[in-house]
Amino acid sequence: MNNNHINQLSQRYYPILIVIIILTATGMTPLQAQQDDGDWKNYRGNARLTGTTESPIPSSPQTLWTFDAGFDLKSSPVISNSRIVIGSGNGMVYCLTIDGKLIWQYETGNTIEAPALIYNNRVYIGNLQGSIFCLDLDNGNLIWEYKTDNQVSAAPNIWSDGTRDILLVGSYDYYLHAIDPETGSSIWKYELYNYLHSAVAIENDLAVFGGCDGYLHRVDLRRGDGLPEIEIASYVAGSPALEEGIAYIGDYDGVFSAVNYLSGDILWRWTDEERQLPFVASPAIHGDRIIIGNRDRFVYSLDKKTGEVQWRTNTGSRVESSAVTDGRQVLVANMRGDIMLLDINTGRRLWMFETGSAVSGSPAISGNRIVLGTNDGTVWCFGN
Repeated sequence: MNNNHINQLSQRYYPILIVIIILTATGMTPLQAQQDDGDWKNYRGNARLTGTTESPIPSSPQTLWTFDAGFDLKSSPVISNSRIVIGSGNGMVYCLTIDGKLIWQYETGNTIEAPALIYNNRVYIGNLQGSIFCLDLDNGNLIWEYKTDNQVSAAPNIWSDGTRDILLVGSYDYYLHAIDPETGSSIWKYELYNYLHSAVAIENDLAVFGGCDGYLHRVDLRRGDGLPEIEIASYVAGSPALEEGIAYIGDYDGVFSAVNYLSGDILWRWTDEERQLPFVASPAIHGDRIIIGNRDRFVYSLDKKTGEVQWRTNTGSRVESSAVTDGRQVLVANMRGDIMLLDINTGRRLWMFETGSAVSGSPAISGNRIVLGTNDGTVWCFGN
């Protein structure tokens, strides 16, 4: 092989090599990197559930449109290919255009509180009857249905090693279910000591999640085997966010923890000694900051390394919706129905809009648009 040929091959494969090196250094699989694109395919934006977006959040958003679903919306929207998918309390899955027009709807037969996941042009979503549905994103046709033995309140997540995919969904039947996303057949189940209410986060080929049993669980996704549990609380309702081997997670006791999920060490814990109200929301991560809302009405920015409070902002009502950030602004909502943008460095309020109804789910960000649902059954879209 001559030198010219070697140079041509080097130029051709050098960019691929760089991508592989970056993915290896960050602990992300190709799938996890793919989910960090401009779409919002799961309810926290990526498989690590970090609540961060590459799309700029509009700084002075206006109401672009609303859609009346006719029943409460506790689920969070997801977005892919300019299509918005959200589940409703009447058991319907709605698919809307990015302009708010109904494309299709599918009736699941029971209340939906769990957010959906969009993957490979399919929609995966569970309901309180314990069924998990796989629907065609284009037309809403049912592809398969998988049944657990109790309600599904958790958002699905998905893991891939490049040769196989595994859909991961928690249930109140005490199991994390690993499902073939193509066929809907069971691959394996991991048993907890209590309900699994929240979504699993994925990094380093591990599923990491808190259970209603008070433990932080870790499951090897290549084998389906659990590592020793880490006791962190009496009850965990929210999902963790993962970054570089550390899980950041709040619990129902009002304690927020940073846990090295590889070694099992708890690095730090923080709580407001005066209030100690539950963390139901999941955190967002950016730079040296952890952003998390609490039922005490405050949104907190905590130092990622120490857990010290950098700032706190009173939103005026309980915060159960999970924050989203683009690195400049923090988007939060509360149970009074207020949506607001905060400066990420100071917590100063930059913008606020009153929807008039509680926000339980989390917002989705895509293409300079904000989409969320409210408990009165309205889907809201904001943008410039």
